[in-house]
Amino acid sequence: MNNKDNTTGRYVFVTLLNVIITVAEFVGGIVSGSLALLSDAVHNLSDVGAIVLSFVAHLISRKSRNTNKTFGYQRAETLAAFTNGVILIVISLLLFVEAIQRFWQPEHIKGGIMLIVSAIGLAANFISMFAMHKDAKNNLNVRSTFVHMLSDALSSVAVVIGAIFIYFWNVTWLDPVLTMLVSLFVLYEAYEITMKAANVLMESNPNIDLNEINKIVLSYPEVKNIHHVHVWRYSDDYIMLDAHVNVSKDLKAVQFEKLTEEIAQQLKKKLDINHVNLQPECERGRNDKMIVPGPGKEN
Repeated sequence: MNNKDNTTGRYVFVTLLNVIITVAEFVGGIVSGSLALLSDAVHNLSDVGAIVLSFVAHLISRKSRNTNKTFGYQRAETLAAFTNGVILIVISLLLFVEAIQRFWQPEHIKGGIMLIVSAIGLAANFISMFAMHKDAKNNLNVRSTFVHMLSDALSSVAVVIGAIFIYFWNVTWLDPVLTMLVSLFVLYEAYEITMKAANVLMESNPNIDLNEINKIVLSYPEVKNIHHVHVWRYSDDYIMLDAHVNVSKDLKAVQFEKLTEEIAQQLKKKLDINHVNLQPECERGRNDKMIVPGPGKEN
């Protein structure tokens, strides 16, 4: 079984596990009268939707290129990561506001039932995190799902700790304090994911040094200038470069092809750019800069 099949299996497992967690916490919250447990159930329910969205995007991203999607479907995962990030931000803000309200409107709960159900939820969330951890480092979409699981686990930790203190010492103020801390942590992680996905969608430069590109390309004597440079991350797997280069007039097509291959190899080796497209020119744009300011001024 290949890595993509393993990722699909993990998505299915995590989705089913979180559905079970959500149902258990809804029932436990109603029986115990725990608003915190019901809130955690709502949190998990929203995450189930996010996981399904992420899973569908993962399946779409595996589709082959066609005449309609010549780049393929890999950005479906980036769209899902962006959507998940926004959802996480909204959830975090809602939980933070809810935690503030609980200082003035504390709820009486049955700590024993709350503790049992929240402990089960905590264990299940840690299992989900472990299942998604392996692919979270290399895939933004999977990472957004992993952060959902992490936020669920931290939320469950807060509920478990709150249940212990409420059950034994009736310390009701601890629950909103923990909820606020968890919300701030999740908000920070969600912001990073959302901004990274937004930068991919906006085709931003993925921290590639343009001066280094210039140095590499102009190290070949056949190249006199490089201009109209565009460098962007298409997906987690592809960093792309498109540029115009001024070359010698007597350079033949077969020679330019070989030159492009050599430049592409160096860009891949030194800057991890793995899709290079160079347009040869003789005099046009010889004095142009690497980046042409303003839209509609490239030609």
